Amino acid sequence: MKRGGTTGSTPIAWLAAISLWAVPSFVNAATRIVVTVVEPKSGKPVLGLNAADFSVFEDRAPKRVDSAEFVTPAVDVMLLLDTSLAGPAVAPLAGNLIAQLGAKEQMALVAFHSSADLIQDFTSSRELLSRALGSVKFGNTPRVLDAVYAAIDSGFGNSSFRRTILLLTAGLEGDSRVREQDVVRLARRNGVSIFPVYVGGRERAMFDLLARQTGGASFNIRDMQKASGKEAAAQPGPVIFEILRAHYVLTVPGNLSLGEKVRIEVRRPEKLFVSALPE
Repeated sequence: MKRGGTTGSTPIAWLAAISLWAVPSFVNAATRIVVTVVEPKSGKPVLGLNAADFSVFEDRAPKRVDSAEFVTPAVDVMLLLDTSLAGPAVAPLAGNLIAQLGAKEQMALVAFHSSADLIQDFTSSRELLSRALGSVKFGNTPRVLDAVYAAIDSGFGNSSFRRTILLLTAGLEGDSRVREQDVVRLARRNGVSIFPVYVGGRERAMFDLLARQTGGASFNIRDMQKASGKEAAAQPGPVIFEILRAHYVLTVPGNLSLGEKVRIEVRRPEKLFVSALPE
């Protein structure tokens, strides 16, 4: 991805239980896993969990969880904005998301339809991001997976904090060249968590998978309207950014080799959204 410009279009080169492919940590002889736990109805992070609340299985065999630390780090956010023909349905939400950027945090803005264009590189300036947002034009068919893959592959070279993708989309997917699992594998390899924010339910399963397998969370605007009302759903930024900045880090003894299937569960009676990413 070409960097340095602040406006204009830079083409991006194409390149309550979950399962994941864990990445080992040979130095500490332990595996660290980022786990996001969300209460689906409220959209709030689940607080107060400890190591005893988590179950980790490797090929159905239980693994001991030595620690579970709740952290709220700063984030680097790549905001992918749907600028396809359906994009105007979610474009008004972008400004509210930009407004949540913290003082030390950075955000980049990528517009995508049949291709993806970087229209604002990483910056802490809300003014620059808002100005870039005003320059977008809408058209063509959305290729969501291609856009996310390209952003992960070449978009986080200068990031300092937790790497996150905020995927703001109408919820429609066109004829992408890559598959869901291609995106998940690349996200895990690059340490990127994906947070879809969408209106339509047509691709709900795809958005949930991308989030669950990368330590992210999925937000359906219509569901938020039912739970909190239209006014709250029109200003979803505070709820979404609270989740972006909140997760647990589990420490499991031993090395979980790449390719070994791992399952994580949370021991709570209520239904929770649980996602994970090897750190």
